[in-house]
Amino acid sequence: MVLPTATSPMATVSRPASRRAEILSVKRFVTPAVVLIVLAILYFWLSNRSLDSIESRTLNADYIIARVREHLGLTVVASALVAVLAIPTGILLSRTRSRVLKGTVLALANVGQATPAVGVIILLAIIWQTGYLTALVGLVIYSFLPVLRNTMVGLQQIDENVRESAFGMGMTRNQVLFRIELPLAVPVILAGLRTSLVFCVGVATIATFINAGGLGDMIVNGLKLQRYPVLVTGAVLVACIALLIDWIAATFEDVLRPRGT
Repeated sequence: MVLPTATSPMATVSRPASRRAEILSVKRFVTPAVVLIVLAILYFWLSNRSLDSIESRTLNADYIIARVREHLGLTVVASALVAVLAIPTGILLSRTRSRVLKGTVLALANVGQATPAVGVIILLAIIWQTGYLTALVGLVIYSFLPVLRNTMVGLQQIDENVRESAFGMGMTRNQVLFRIELPLAVPVILAGLRTSLVFCVGVATIATFINAGGLGDMIVNGLKLQRYPVLVTGAVLVACIALLIDWIAATFEDVLRPRGT
């Protein structure tokens, strides 16, 4: 047995993988690879079927791209509005000492989340109007709670000693918020936004009931007309978009996560 000596080379110390290596690892790209395989299988399945006139009018590139664009538009705009509205509201609620105000806002958000999504959108259409704007408001109401609650939890879980240390260094309340608290709460807030995004992708399918477009058109038309290739294509596209958006959100979450958290 060879014993180590003072002149023998030192054993290599394993270091944790860097953030860049973790983000660009092979495991990271499993989800988009699976989505591509599923879409390829769907394409070959449709290519080998003889489509009737109704199916041909629906399963063409122009129609599918238009529905995907509408679906993504609803999802992205609704998620952006949720982020703009829910994060500042969560910050304000985490600062207030009024239990009445905090309980009222959380109760309203809980009502929006607990009510079935189709009920929220149909109710809005009855008392207001049909179309894109109503579907957008319904999506924002339904997806508001995860971001609001995660913002509050992310800020409340910060160690009080960290805040006291920052104040002791002469920071103002706003400096403590933007330099200490929000960066530490970013992982929890991003987890809420990720949940909200996936909610929006699924709920946007029922926007078709109030004439707001999206991939729900394909699913509902395929079901009503009993054209199962149309139905399957719409459902597979929604599932693939949900997986891709969740993957993009997870990547951003890892990129924006502060070091050491």
